[in-house]
Amino acid sequence: MISLKSERELDQMRKAGKTVAQILDEMSQLVQPGITTGELDRYAESRCKELKVVPAFKGYHGFPATVCISVNDEVVHGIPSPKRILKQGDIVGLDFGVSREGWYGDSARTVAVGSIHQEAQKLIDVTEEGLKKGIAVCHEGNRIFDIGYAVQNYVEGFGYSVVREFVGHGIGRALHEDPQVPNYGSKGKGLLLKVGMVLAIEPMINAGRYEVRVLEDGWTAITVDHSLSAHFEHTVAITSAGPEILTLV
Repeated sequence: MISLKSERELDQMRKAGKTVAQILDEMSQLVQPGITTGELDRYAESRCKELKVVPAFKGYHGFPATVCISVNDEVVHGIPSPKRILKQGDIVGLDFGVSREGWYGDSARTVAVGSIHQEAQKLIDVTEEGLKKGIAVCHEGNRIFDIGYAVQNYVEGFGYSVVREFVGHGIGRALHEDPQVPNYGSKGKGLLLKVGMVLAIEPMINAGRYEVRVLEDGWTAITVDHSLSAHFEHTVAITSAGPEILTLV
């Protein structure tokens, strides 16, 4: 069942989304060579306590950390560690969410660690633009696969591939709600988009093949060919005025 949010409920989600964006912005500024992924995770958890919000991921199906931090060929769900030191030239995906007064926000971005290779920067830029293309079609009357088509059509034009195994999702009172939001698909297919829907749209784009495999930790997904992967996500409301990104400061 698809949950359509009222304006009052959307206002609650805006507050959650802004908190997510604020902490993600702060974390992104901390990313530099020599910092550990464990330090970034501890920072986010401390900020959640200060801002009186609940980390959305910690304990979710047993996930052990506040932030999913995925480096280089890691696609998603990387587990932070005090032993994982970020190096010059790495790219790092920060995936983070909170619950504020019972309403969720979820967002992700991939950032450079110091100076990176131009090909890595291109992958980041194309993935972020692919997310924007998907968000742009979030209008009432369009269909759910129009989002995936917009993402896929754009990023594949650069020779990149779209991860199939993980997709976006509805969001609201729960972190994951119906519907699923694939980042690929045929235009004009799938569920009709309606005002009041709130979607977490999150393309995961690989420089090489689209297939992934999950490591022995049961969480970290990596590209099968060890190519670089980038990930961007926003929580987006479908309104009568068009798409509204809730995870911005």
